[in-house]
Formats: sequence, structure tokens, C-alpha cells
Amino acid sequence: MMVYTPKSREEVIPMALTSASLPAKKRILTVCVKLFLEKGYKKATLAEIIEKADVSYSTFQNIFRAKDGVLTELVKFMFENQFAMARSEAGAKLPPVYVYAVETAIQMTLTELNENLREIYIEAYTQQEASEYIFRETARELHQIFGPYQPELTAQDFYYTEIGSASIMRGYMAHPCGGALTLEKKLRLFLTMTLRAYKVPEAEAEQAIRFVEGLDIRATAERVMQTLFQALAMRFAFSLPGIEE
Repeated sequence: MMVYTPKSREEVIPMALTSASLPAKKRILTVCVKLFLEKGYKKATLAEIIEKADVSYSTFQNIFRAKDGVLTELVKFMFENQFAMARSEAGAKLPPVYVYAVETAIQMTLTELNENLREIYIEAYTQQEASEYIFRETARELHQIFGPYQPELTAQDFYYTEIGSASIMRGYMAHPCGGALTLEKKLRLFLTMTLRAYKVPEAEAEQAIRFVEGLDIRATAERVMQTLFQALAMRFAFSLPGIEE
């Protein structure tokens, strides 16, 4: 049995990646992403990761510092094309606000389809490094989408607003649908609050919400999930049972 004593975050001095450390980084990422998807973020222990990746604790620590460092790498891959996928589902000719509505609806629906994805998303919106990446990247999109409704706001203003809207998103993700809280109700509540925050006129916001309600959002999210899993498996060189080729 491998025994190790983790240091505190403050004690860790990150080491710059070298060509020699890149193979170890790839092995760690491959093992972590597979375990996160199969078992969930919390159940994937550091001891298991180190053993399966065949690296020492010091090597892992020098590259990622802690498990949340791997999460940030995964989040970057998952989020880099999320609005592109939403545009594909919403249609290129539709207003940008529809893209936002579809993209956020897909994210929230994904967490209802797969509990391990729910945990990954919740952790991503919680961990400081991963959430900061989400806030920054999403704020750029929000500035483009909602800037015309609030021309007085800067990109930094949308970053601050995204912190709030992301918190609403995380709250709904962490509360599974059940009873009176159907998926449809959850999506309508979220979109109503956030579109109001971004000053979208009520009539236009209602049209965007009804557009989402007219989609088979579960089937849409299922397609996105399959595409995401396939992309992850290809990127990090592993296979997952039940994933369509």
C-alpha cells in the first residue's frame, strides 16, 4: 500500500513543466478524467490516481499541486466549445440570447442525466481556480450577447455579474429535480432570473424561454453528453463503457 503525507497548499511550490514531465502529466490526466466520469470527482482518491497513473506523489504535486488542478484542466476542455455546441443546437440565424438560453439549459440538463457530471460541474463552480476560469471565459461571451442590452457595462462588469449568475446555476445544479421542481420549471426559473439580470426585455426573454421549452432538451443534452464523452475519450486516450463510437 502506498503511504504518503500531503503537504498543505501553501507549502507546495509549483514546478515548471518540462519535456520529461509531460508524459507523466498525460498519464495523470488520462487516469483522472476516466475516474471522474466513472466514479465521480470525490470518490476518485489521490492514492488511486497516483497508483493507476504510475507516478510518485511528488511528481503529481509538482505538476498539479492537488486534485483540483486536474479539475481545472478538465473544465477548460469541457467549456472551450460549450457556446459553439449551443449555437449548433439553437441555429446560427437565431438571436444570441437564444444561444445563452440553450447553452445554460443544456448544462443544467446534463447534471440531471448523469450524477458524476453533476458532481464535476458543482465542483467546477466551487473550486477557486476552476470557477475563476469559468467566470472569465463566460464573461467574454456574456459581453457579446448582452452588451447591446447594457451598453454602459464593461467586460469587467459582466465578469462580476457572471459570478452571481453562476452561483444561481450552481445552486440549481446542486438541487436535483424532484416533486414539484421539474426540469422544465427549474430551467424557466433560472432563465427568468438571469435574463432579467442582463436586462433582456420581458417579451424577448419569454420568447427565448419558450424556444428552449420547445426543444427536446433531454435528447439534446444526451447528444451533447455523448459528444463530450467521445471527445474526452479521444483527447485523453481512454475508453468508457456504453459510449457510442
